[in-house]
Amino acid sequence: MHPHLHTKDNTNCEEIMTALDECHARGFLWKSMGMCTNVKYQVTLCLRGERLARTRENREKAKEKRAKVEQKWAEIEANS
Repeated sequence: MHPHLHTKDNTNCEEIMTALDECHARGFLWKSMGMCTNVKYQVTLCLRGERLARTRENREKAKEKRAKVEQKWAEIEANS
């Protein structure tokens, strides 16, 4: 399942997604003959890059949060 293309999170891929929309607007035969395949591949790569960046950011935030929790637990253990 692919993500929704035109969202606030996909601003870096807007130009490529517009090119894909224009290619698809040319008609069914154009799409079915594989004329949009390269553009679709570029969209996929761009969205994957954005997803990996979000994953990296989320991982870093989780590590920071976990460090704070462990610090709190250490303080509780020290005061017990």
